[in-house]
Amino acid sequence: MTLFERWFRQPQSVWPRKALFQVHLWTGIGLGLYILVISVSGSAVVFRNELLRKFSKPTPTFTSSDRPLPPEAVGEAAKRAFPAFEVDRVIPGKDPSNAVLVWLVRGEDRMPRYFHPYTAEDLGHSQTLGYRVVTWLIDLHDNLLYGYKGRAVNGVGAIFATLLAVTGAVIWWPGIRKWRRSLLLDWRARGSLFHWSLHSALGFWFFAFILLWGISGIYLAFPNPFDALLERFDPVDEASTVPRFGDTLLYWLTRLHFGRWGGIPTKVLWTIFGLVPAALFVTGAYMWWCRVLRSSLSRSNEQTAPAASSAPAPLDSKLGSKLDSELGSTIDPKTPLTGTPA
Repeated sequence: MTLFERWFRQPQSVWPRKALFQVHLWTGIGLGLYILVISVSGSAVVFRNELLRKFSKPTPTFTSSDRPLPPEAVGEAAKRAFPAFEVDRVIPGKDPSNAVLVWLVRGEDRMPRYFHPYTAEDLGHSQTLGYRVVTWLIDLHDNLLYGYKGRAVNGVGAIFATLLAVTGAVIWWPGIRKWRRSLLLDWRARGSLFHWSLHSALGFWFFAFILLWGISGIYLAFPNPFDALLERFDPVDEASTVPRFGDTLLYWLTRLHFGRWGGIPTKVLWTIFGLVPAALFVTGAYMWWCRVLRSSLSRSNEQTAPAASSAPAPLDSKLGSKLDSELGSTIDPKTPLTGTPA
């Protein structure tokens, strides 16, 4: 039987599949917290534009027969009110009766506040709490709250997320006799088997979405290699007014990443679908806990308390044995998870 035939019929016995499984397993464990943060924050800010408009604070307006204070005087008042900060910018309103916006800075911290145009009284933060929460979530998702360095780390995370998607697609295949069962969630399963079923079904049906988010995440963090590749194969024609195919492709790659097409229905779907990577992490982590950590702890307890070996096997242990049977392979308890599909 050739290697391909073995993979087609009983993939758990093929060594390349075992190697890819280990890559998938340890990449997922290493990226777990990152995936959870990016997944949840991404879903939270799909409606970023609508939320920012909702929480925007209207500019306060005042009426007075006096002339408004000059920007320098307002800046000095802001400095007296917040001596720990430096005045970065003083922006008068479009109308003299509008409040003056003053940007205060202290290191990396920036604080915009409104000041009375006639008395220079501090009117409070120019942004509502809701607005600041949304912008914080956007910065968390885009830059991990760390500027350009965070954006670069995000790009590396997107590379590993793409690797997770590709390796997961390869090791998902359970064999010709069982592939249909891996398409659907087994609602009757319990414990490890339920999490395996959910992980497998979600991984299959949302593979294209996760791959899209991974590749587009790489582009958003590192656009220059994509642009250079496009320029190499399709140089700019100054005389042409038609957008290049590559430019259109990259444009849609960005729009698809954020769900910026199709209106509200698409954004609702993207908000829900964006939580799938978090669900994959949770289900994968649970299986890893049951098949690796808990098994190791159980063996350690058995060695320290031999008398307990006569006790009934824990529920998760029984489920683990059944899981091995479902996967069509015998898993050495010392090397668990080698046969678990992602």
